[in-house]
Amino acid sequence: MSLIKSISGIRGTIGGKVTDNLTPIDTVKFAAAYGMWLKNNTQKDNLTVVIGRDARISGKMVSSLVSNTLVGLGINVTDIGLSTTPTVEVAVTMDEADGGIIITASHNPKQWNALKLLNNKGEFLNAMDGEKVLEIAENDAYLFAEVNNLGHYRKKKNYINKHINEVLNLKLVDVEAIKKAKFKVVVDAVNSTGGIAIPALLEKLGVECVELYCEPNGEFPHNPEPLKEHLTAISELVIKEKADLGIVVDPDVDRLAIVNEDGSMFGEEYTLVACADYVLGKTKGNTVSNLSSSRALRDITLKHGGNYVASAVGEVNVVTLMKSTNAVIGGEGNGGIIYPESHYGRDSLVGVTLFLSHLANLKMSCKALRDSYPSYFMSKNKIELTPKINVDVILEKMASKYKNEDVITIDGVKINFETEWVHLRKSNTEPIIRIYTESTSQKNADDLAQRFITEIKNII
Repeated sequence: MSLIKSISGIRGTIGGKVTDNLTPIDTVKFAAAYGMWLKNNTQKDNLTVVIGRDARISGKMVSSLVSNTLVGLGINVTDIGLSTTPTVEVAVTMDEADGGIIITASHNPKQWNALKLLNNKGEFLNAMDGEKVLEIAENDAYLFAEVNNLGHYRKKKNYINKHINEVLNLKLVDVEAIKKAKFKVVVDAVNSTGGIAIPALLEKLGVECVELYCEPNGEFPHNPEPLKEHLTAISELVIKEKADLGIVVDPDVDRLAIVNEDGSMFGEEYTLVACADYVLGKTKGNTVSNLSSSRALRDITLKHGGNYVASAVGEVNVVTLMKSTNAVIGGEGNGGIIYPESHYGRDSLVGVTLFLSHLANLKMSCKALRDSYPSYFMSKNKIELTPKINVDVILEKMASKYKNEDVITIDGVKINFETEWVHLRKSNTEPIIRIYTESTSQKNADDLAQRFITEIKNII
């Protein structure tokens, strides 16, 4: 079974049986459920939804199904075509639309696709609204429009460029300093829409761009999750081109990883740390990341006199806590930057401009910047699940076993030791248990992860 329904949307593999995979039937049902939730929630007669997609092979088919389903409900559709997740989020507010749907499976391989759902603020639905959508889908509670009341469909172009201009106008984006720095950058966009957005952004910043996998054809040349083991090609090209750094984005461009000038990884956990360091140096305030993110953000925040708080994993949880703590920047340790001055969504375009502004102002190399931060090392692992495995029981046993340590259970089980931690949780997007660890060396982080993997497998 490869169909995952959650409060943030529906995700699955293309083809196969209805209710087991993301088939056209499942796509239509879920799009209709979202449309009905929107109608019930707004009580408006004239609704508009913005739709955009990444470059996946299945994207055009899924987009057509979603668009026509909404039109059949009497909802107007603005289709901005090939886009990024943050661009769709920005487009919702730019057009004063009532909602948005992003057709992307983010970092999942090409056989996957998904519908990610937005409210009228261009933000992901909260848990309560997401549950209502799931309930409508479960009960097939749809009421389609009669022929004279069908919605209207229109295409609108140029939203990536509008998004770029919005980012360049942010107060802390130092365009002149970046231009003076004359950076040379290699970009790996995994043959998705980052290949449109990131080179166009860099061109306006006066940055020399060497493109790697920037053809938006949906044929991912490597595993699209921007982890070090998948990024050997860009590491080699950064060295060969004598570039100042490498920029890596995932297929929907809401995660950002940086490669140092010597081909080593800056570390996707440290993308947020560096951007926060820059923002906090200019704007005093607080930060938020999730429980699976590095302690380095906490250290940098305290250095600047702010307060740091950790949320449950999930963008909507980070955003909720950012709003309640008036955080000036936040995000997730997977390279997701959330900067409220732009919008409450992970945005690699914002991340690129803040990172380059920081580097240009410091006049130092990428590797030197990385070396200036506290040295923590993470290991990210997973265990594949079968339907017979009871994850809740496993997590309860682990929490009980380590009850004398600092244990947090708001999202899976996080166990804080003096110099390291482990976070165990069931993924919202894949049938896996994630095991994230952090320690003072890579070996210690890897060893801690293997220890807990063994303990979990023994329970299973």
